[in-house]
Amino acid sequence: MLIGLLTAVAASACYGTGSVLQAVGSRKSARREAAAASTTGVTAHGGPSLSSTAKAAVTWEFMVGTVLDFVGFGLGALAARMLPLFLSQTVISANLVITAVLSIKLLGIRLNPREWVSIGVVCSALVLLATAAGPEGGGDASTTTHWWLLIASVALMGGGTLAVRLLGSRAAILAGLLSGLGFGALGVGVRVLNGVDPFDLPTLLADPALYAILVAGIGGMYLHTVALQIGSVNGATAALVVGETVVPGILGVLWLGDSSRPGFAWMAVLGFLVAVAGAVAVAWFGEPEGGGATEAAAGPAAVPAPAAEAKAPDGPSAGSDARTTAGSRTSSP
Repeated sequence: MLIGLLTAVAASACYGTGSVLQAVGSRKSARREAAAASTTGVTAHGGPSLSSTAKAAVTWEFMVGTVLDFVGFGLGALAARMLPLFLSQTVISANLVITAVLSIKLLGIRLNPREWVSIGVVCSALVLLATAAGPEGGGDASTTTHWWLLIASVALMGGGTLAVRLLGSRAAILAGLLSGLGFGALGVGVRVLNGVDPFDLPTLLADPALYAILVAGIGGMYLHTVALQIGSVNGATAALVVGETVVPGILGVLWLGDSSRPGFAWMAVLGFLVAVAGAVAVAWFGEPEGGGATEAAAGPAAVPAPAAEAKAPDGPSAGSDARTTAGSRTSSP
């Protein structure tokens, strides 16, 4: 249990740091397109184009963040096989706290008191969960269930990509939520994957769960990148937390036999619900006043180039959801 917890914490640190670095890279790319008055950065509906997302992905900050994501994935996969999913996924989702704290330095964000309280709630809930968690269940599931996991992953990631292109900047929280569901499906897939212990390559390659992991992982990373481009980094990450925590936690209990310590079921349920509520609160309080993430981050059309050039290189960009009135939080989407 202790090794599993430490592994999950390390995965959380990698994911949290990676998210902020990816956000920095995304905003740097958006500023460059704004300064160049590019017209290829957005779709007809205001969302980021594939070329815009690709340009963000080749900044050095984004690439380092991506490497950290892969390291976090490996550590998270280990944690998912050593801990109940309702614990491993929730501890990993605590990267929200790391994301918020690092955002203060790297993105110029000032967290308001309600956000700090919400973060404290999430941390307290993790303590409850760690105290109440029992042994993880088995990873046995029928081949049909593995196929359903693959179908669900394709549907979620394909539907999310289509929604982003149709809804544009209005899809920020949805993209974060669907990316979380993708990472949640990835966690379930890792848990049920055949051919791992003992290792058997033909069995591994024949398992639909392997391809569900690939689809959910790649699709989840793409949708999270888009969410960081067009929405508040804390809001997008909090929505991701809900998606990657709730469904896997429930499936782990109902499907895989995860359980709490005898007599601690109430604490496990309370901790789980409080953790989700805290993440939702961070998303709610972290959104900018006046209607959510701005469309400017998706491309240069929303803000004149001089406005973009007037910003400091590492401060809020032309596409930020900055609130510059006295005493307010300043943040980049």
